[in-house]
Amino acid sequence: MTIPKVLGRTTSINVRKVLWTLDELGVAYEREDWGQGFSPTNDPKFLQLNPNALVPVLVDEHGPVWESNAICRYVAAGTPLFPEDRRQRALVDQWMDWQSAELNTAWRFAFAGLVRKTPGFGDKRRIATSVTAWNTAMGLLSARLVDTGAHVAGDHFTLADIVLGLSVHRWLYSPIEREDWPTLNAYYERLRQRPAFQKWSLAEVP
Repeated sequence: MTIPKVLGRTTSINVRKVLWTLDELGVAYEREDWGQGFSPTNDPKFLQLNPNALVPVLVDEHGPVWESNAICRYVAAGTPLFPEDRRQRALVDQWMDWQSAELNTAWRFAFAGLVRKTPGFGDKRRIATSVTAWNTAMGLLSARLVDTGAHVAGDHFTLADIVLGLSVHRWLYSPIEREDWPTLNAYYERLRQRPAFQKWSLAEVP
């Protein structure tokens, strides 16, 4: 069995969720920098691995896997991070999909404008709208954690906490006005007890 290789820069939140997952599982891996500031993802060699020209990509003896949540599920299959129980796995999937489809959409414009300083993302009204949507989404996550009292999918730490834990970190350390959600603060402190979270949350830009 070959050691898997992760292609992607650590300033990408999607790369970090894969690296956190691998570290939680104690899986040895190699990593190469690709993307902004490094080797360009439109390089033909990279496009052969992911035609979308996006990081991360994981490559093992079976070939490439792309899309960060798919990679996390792939490496965590058969472990407690991705439960075998049908109901519990559905809850993990539900919150992982919510993170990528809803939460990411909410914060994207504000983060690009306020943190990345990306050209074309300076419209103050659209930033304000994005911040409002971001806070609303985080309120939904807070309500879920009130219900579970522990982790996103229930009593146990899972992949859902990896993808959402990094999102909570981004929300807490971005230069925006935040709603006061004590449950999210308590959740964040629980995650901080995990060495792999400490390692990859500190790689965030804000």
